[in-house]
Amino acid sequence: MNLDSYVSYAVEQLKTLTAIPSPSGFARKAGEYVFEELTRLGYQPQLTQKGGVLVELGGKEDSDGLLLMSHVDTLGAVVASIKDNGRLSLSPLGGLQPDNTNTENCTLYTRFDGCYSGTFQLCDASVHVNDDYATQKRDFRHMELVLDEDVKDPEGVKALGILPGDIVCFDPRTVVTPSGYIKSRFLDDKLSVAILLALAKYLREEKLTPRQKVYAHFTVYEEIGHGGCGNIPAGVTQLLAVDMGCVGEGLSCTERQVSICPKSSAGPSDYEMTTDLIRAAKAAGADWAVDVYPHYGSDADAALRAGWDVRHSLIGPGVYASHGYERSHVDGVKNTLLLLTEYLR
Repeated sequence: MNLDSYVSYAVEQLKTLTAIPSPSGFARKAGEYVFEELTRLGYQPQLTQKGGVLVELGGKEDSDGLLLMSHVDTLGAVVASIKDNGRLSLSPLGGLQPDNTNTENCTLYTRFDGCYSGTFQLCDASVHVNDDYATQKRDFRHMELVLDEDVKDPEGVKALGILPGDIVCFDPRTVVTPSGYIKSRFLDDKLSVAILLALAKYLREEKLTPRQKVYAHFTVYEEIGHGGCGNIPAGVTQLLAVDMGCVGEGLSCTERQVSICPKSSAGPSDYEMTTDLIRAAKAAGADWAVDVYPHYGSDADAALRAGWDVRHSLIGPGVYASHGYERSHVDGVKNTLLLLTEYLR
């Protein structure tokens, strides 16, 4: 099966998606983009009240339904307070780690007065001045957003229209290397959003009918735990979260593989469904790995906590340095597509 054109499409979609700022609570524009792209591909998506996107991808009418879930929301921050020196304390959205956002460029979006650039820095960030630079904690108490504006006090900041609760978005720095590595913030989970768009394109262009009714939900609050709690269509009995696959110490997956998760921090995936995913990976000739994720929750876990009586599992392309400056590979994209297309046959 030649999926090269769909892999290329997914990579281009990723570049577009990462360029759209979308921390949890500020993801509506990313959702609208996904809505528009699915419409262009010939589907009839719906926007949810939260700002996510739900779409039917086709399949046999008299079968149990499968809901694929990926999320467009990312990590980010909000302004927590304005400091006496005109700099800003931040509060994280999701699991943003202050130590690996040190010195990152970012954009602050005000509610009514446009946006401003800045850099998230250690307080007193000059090595030639700060005797404690090496040992100073990298946390939200000891770091601040330095605006690229001539402001020195709270009054100057407020005159720009900046208020607590304003959204701060970090630059994604998306790069695709000649060797096929994909480096960016927010591969979790915009890479899998791009993969599901490629799957939708594949099903439409190849005129394929999945063996069961298939839907996709592009959620917008996964990073804070309730993205997949609702919007499950009638007849759906299976949930498959298509998120990032973990890469790290003690795990076997690499960035070039598709990862299948039999257990996350929330508990085990459905045994039979996970077995079917492994069987599909083998049949498709995909390069795959099975790993238990030690610190991970997905949209599928959120749906189960909300009380839905469904089976669930979790897959995704291998992603290294999760919640930091992440890395995957075009082979991971291809292997995830191979698994998904075989699983839907």
